Amino acid sequence: MQEISSYLDIVPEVRMALEAGRAVVALESTVIAHGLPYPANIEIAHAMEATIRAEGAVPATIGIHDGKIIIGMNEDEIELLAIMEHVRKVSRRDLAFTLATGDWGATTVAGTMLCAHMAGIRFFATGGIGGVHRGAETSMDISADLQELSQTPVLVTCAGAKSILDLNLTLEYLETHGVPVIGWQCDEFPAFYVAQSGLPLSQRLDDVATLARLARIQWQCGLHGIIVACPIPSEHAMEAAPLEQAIEAALRNAQQQGIRGAALTPYVLSQVAQTTTGESIEANKALLINNARWAARFAQAYATQ
Repeated sequence: MQEISSYLDIVPEVRMALEAGRAVVALESTVIAHGLPYPANIEIAHAMEATIRAEGAVPATIGIHDGKIIIGMNEDEIELLAIMEHVRKVSRRDLAFTLATGDWGATTVAGTMLCAHMAGIRFFATGGIGGVHRGAETSMDISADLQELSQTPVLVTCAGAKSILDLNLTLEYLETHGVPVIGWQCDEFPAFYVAQSGLPLSQRLDDVATLARLARIQWQCGLHGIIVACPIPSEHAMEAAPLEQAIEAALRNAQQQGIRGAALTPYVLSQVAQTTTGESIEANKALLINNARWAARFAQAYATQ
């Protein structure tokens, strides 16, 4: 039987860091292929890697190509992913298909968690997780990110869940599946572009040493994913009311055009970016860099405890 290691292409820098017990932070590639327009996508990919390196950790951007899971995409691969059309979004259900076909694949939050775990990476920085979509009581549209968090032992640093979702139901789902949601220096669940959602969190931490200790205990107990919710820096946060109007308009347009499933989130984010004349893109970039910085600090604290 072919072992999973035969499908992993771990670049030497990342491999050596893992073998030495150094801090490594996984990064998704869907934000490059589907989340942000060019050239913002490639700019943020490089900025996140640079931010992680500045904190003394090693970045590992994850993607799929030619039947391999690439753990640590190089500059040329990131550039290609940023400009290519028809790149497959890869969640858990899509992994084997993408490997079998040899297609280019950009990993989602769920896909990145899964691949990071296969490679032995415990920490991951993203923008916002997926969640329960608005209207899920009839559509049953719930992101695979939530299920992955309940079964894969990776700590995900994020700015909460994307604002286009039903955040209350997202938190309910996470509670039901036993996923701890830690407010990082905050008492409310962040709402991606907005620092506060009005939804209180029962767990808050303010120092990296305690967070690293929590992660170690979580995994020693055989438990799985952890969310660390970092609010967007206040100077980059958007106003909640006009943002909500833009989201509702984008969701109506998506419904009228029959856009659903994996295509829904990229479409809505694109429409919101147009409505806000790019303000949401700048906010997205700011929260991604902030999350990368904190994820690197968490990984460093974990590696040195």
